Amino acid sequence: MTVPEPFTTPDPQAVAASHIMDFARHVGMPEADYATLHRWSVNDLEGFWGTVWEYFDIDADTPYEQVLAEQRMPGTRWFPGATLNYAHHALRNLADDAVAIMAFDETGSCYEVTARRLRSQVASVAATLRDLGVGTGDRVVGYLPNTPHAVVAFLAAASLGAVWSVCGQDYAPQAATDRFAQLEPTVLIAADGYLFNGTTHDRRDATLELAGALPTLKATLLVDHVGLPWPSRTYPSPVVPWEDASTRTETLACTPVPFDHPLWVVFSSGTTGLPKGIVHGHGGVLLEHLKTLGLHSDLGPGDRFLWYTTTHWMMWNLVASTLLTGAATCTYDGSPAPLAEPDILWKLAARHRVTVFGTSPQYLLGMAKFGIDPSVHDLSSIRVVGCTGSALPASAYPWVREHVGENVLLASISGGTDVVSGFAGSAPNTPVWAGELSAPHLGVALSAYDAEGFPVVDQVGELVITRPMPSMPLYFWNDPDGSRYHDAYFAVYPGVWRHGDWITLTSHGSVVVHGRSDSTLNRNGVRLGSADIHDVAERLPEIAEALVIGAEESDGGYWMPLFVVLAAGAELDDALRDRIREAIRSGASPRHVPDEILEVPGIPHTRTGKKLEVPVKRLLQGAPVEQVVNLATVDAPDLIDHYARLGAERRNRSA
Repeated sequence: MTVPEPFTTPDPQAVAASHIMDFARHVGMPEADYATLHRWSVNDLEGFWGTVWEYFDIDADTPYEQVLAEQRMPGTRWFPGATLNYAHHALRNLADDAVAIMAFDETGSCYEVTARRLRSQVASVAATLRDLGVGTGDRVVGYLPNTPHAVVAFLAAASLGAVWSVCGQDYAPQAATDRFAQLEPTVLIAADGYLFNGTTHDRRDATLELAGALPTLKATLLVDHVGLPWPSRTYPSPVVPWEDASTRTETLACTPVPFDHPLWVVFSSGTTGLPKGIVHGHGGVLLEHLKTLGLHSDLGPGDRFLWYTTTHWMMWNLVASTLLTGAATCTYDGSPAPLAEPDILWKLAARHRVTVFGTSPQYLLGMAKFGIDPSVHDLSSIRVVGCTGSALPASAYPWVREHVGENVLLASISGGTDVVSGFAGSAPNTPVWAGELSAPHLGVALSAYDAEGFPVVDQVGELVITRPMPSMPLYFWNDPDGSRYHDAYFAVYPGVWRHGDWITLTSHGSVVVHGRSDSTLNRNGVRLGSADIHDVAERLPEIAEALVIGAEESDGGYWMPLFVVLAAGAELDDALRDRIREAIRSGASPRHVPDEILEVPGIPHTRTGKKLEVPVKRLLQGAPVEQVVNLATVDAPDLIDHYARLGAERRNRSA
């Protein structure tokens, strides 16, 4: 098969100066191309990850006994014997007067947090948490926008060996409760509100409601972010102003913990019930993020990393981890494209000399669609434009070259909350093919499996990982026998991680992502479970049942319809549609208001009553009925044809 011409090829001078080539020289492979380096990284896991430890100078309080004690999945044991602390590594690589965090918002304002101030605030908040009864293994949760407060709170909790979890304030209190209540947290840290599209969103009442739903709280820390005064109300536990918590004069002492001690809990999107709490460890995240950010994104001292995210998306965790490399991280509160200034992110990137800029495919496509030209700003500092959340269509590549910079590395990335990192993407020494991810990441034994579990090349298959990664979950929260964890990833192919994406692994080494094979809603890179939408819509008396679908389209778009079965006597008029949209906006997430609300005669289920979300999605995308569902398992088989016709009609209208 003829290898297609790359859209871009690596610049030899940039490659020679990159961290990934310095790493290759460090391991005695100075002439190795990326493919050779990758083969070594997955064939010799102990050699590769041991070298990552050495190259990034991991400062362990006690040394490891061996890199890998067990390699089975699930149940891999990495670096037994080692004790360390993630927060120590995040705070060690910046000079006192260097900028550690640049805090942006959609108005264009910015303030800087130096490394000295960051260390001081982390030490102060850690001491406050300790005084409030937080110790090793206790949970600290944040209901916070993407501001420096969230980074400080996370590092303070991590320094104590406490377990961190956070979600953004566009989540309704019940959605946040569904996540946090599982953790039985000791302290809640919450802000007065956040900015979005020209509006200040007041979250003071939401914070009170959330605190009242968490009976294990010993205290709530109240953050003044948008300038709304906290009213005098009775909280179920003592309150501490953030100003008091963060301005004490304290000395930071990070608690050494085992390599696999829990660092944070990130949550699945809750497609079929309560969101699953995914637990990652100090050491696994430390090594994985140093590899991803330090080698693939080529970050180091002097760099600035701006990636648009909310705190409940795993990209926020990477934003925080930028500090591990000695680079400055950028937080951002607001809409990625506010009506008043839709190019604000590009303006901020130019003004503050950002070197790595990250976003979603929908953002780039939207910029192109609405004629916004980032090149009116001086973007010469940007080396990398990262893009994740869904597949980036080939049509976006020329636009980035013409409107951002012809020498920019466009790094389309695929990964997941599950490993809080990437499976495939680019590096300074990889070619880039339009519409494709350049290669599997180092240390990621990625393959595409057919339905029988055999690896395939140049054919669509299930994305699988055949060898362990350090950042695979330690376990799921409240899963004592590990059965939920096993069933989530290892039930289809025993001993092999099945992720839930459809991919093609090409013969020239790249990866093409075709979309999710599950029903997670993933709009503009912000994930949400369909259950959150269903719950809100079905509370309305006019709605008997609802089904929401997020369908990736061939042109790079994302269609999110809500299908509703009406209660007797109800009519789906404009007034009801507006009420449904408002209910979802206020009760679930303003980012996931459906594109269309369509009346249907019924929602198909399995015989046991489970909504057939994935089959309906695939029908809407054009998959033949016989490839989607066994009609014998459906409670109302005639409904399947109805959704197949809807999909066909939409495609015909678009043709």
